[in-house]
Amino acid sequence: MNNPGKLYIVSTPIGNWDDITIRALKILKDVDLLVCEEFRVGSTLLKKLSLPPKVLIDLNEHNENEQVGIVIQELFEGANIALISDCGTPVFADPGHVLINQATQMGIEVVPIPGVSSLMAALSVLDFKLDRFYFAGFLPREKDLRKAVLNSLRSMDVPIILMDTPYRLQRLLEEVSQTFGKNRRITLGINITMENEKFLRGTVAEIIKQLNQKKAEFILVVHAK
Repeated sequence: MNNPGKLYIVSTPIGNWDDITIRALKILKDVDLLVCEEFRVGSTLLKKLSLPPKVLIDLNEHNENEQVGIVIQELFEGANIALISDCGTPVFADPGHVLINQATQMGIEVVPIPGVSSLMAALSVLDFKLDRFYFAGFLPREKDLRKAVLNSLRSMDVPIILMDTPYRLQRLLEEVSQTFGKNRRITLGINITMENEKFLRGTVAEIIKQLNQKKAEFILVVHAK
């Protein structure tokens, strides 16, 4: 009987392929299977990094519960498997936690392969001392729920990290203005690590005025009061 394989949680570039780590390259080259949110994403990653083709298993928010059993079985048969997300660090606001939960319960070794994170990139360029922060993550889609979540954050006296889909950038800025006030200072990181990367710093009103695009990958830091 084979010894169980290992499950590697591999961070991948979020916009600049040069950000891949040497360790991640080695793991991606050596593993037997690659678990990705979509086949297209996994295939593109391997081609961009000049890595040999792999057997791909798709695991996403729509099929995670069904696919976990397949991945666990492969691990028990001795396969070493890498889990990636569409970009950046897997599981963090992405699918994968069900797989990791099952793997750890069954004694399978789960190994993090750290690398690029839009969150850490944004925090590293803040222009004030950062001792602690609150990660609020992605807001709900529904208007009333979004409003409730934002209102629950108003009393916090720490920097608050907000994320959302690219096409809701403008909407989120307007909601932050309504909830925290137009004079609340924020830092907005747009298209982090890409050629058109930029960081906007100022009040919510100033950033809304500066912003010349309504859709972009972003991470928003609402400064403490």
